[in-house]
Amino acid sequence: MKSNRFKIQSGVWIYPGMAGWHFIAVPKKESEEITRKFGSLKRGWGSLPVAVTVGKTSWETSIFPEKKSGVYLLPLKAAVRKKEGIFDKDKIDVLLEIKA
Repeated sequence: MKSNRFKIQSGVWIYPGMAGWHFIAVPKKESEEITRKFGSLKRGWGSLPVAVTVGKTSWETSIFPEKKSGVYLLPLKAAVRKKEGIFDKDKIDVLLEIKA
């Protein structure tokens, strides 16, 4: 696998607040590796551009560092969740490619 690709599994959770955004946390080990390899490419709010595949759905977005836990957060679009049948507390497999 290319060094900018990461296969991860993580649980879906809803950000507390009115917007109802769904996220997954990139596991600590992979988050540390991403920071080590690609941290110099960060953009606004420390974000990194990524290509994501969940099931049969692919899209481009950004991951964002979460300062307290030291992991990256990946927002899940409503259209992707609907198409792939993803709900809060589901565990999903994700292919994450850093767009370096």
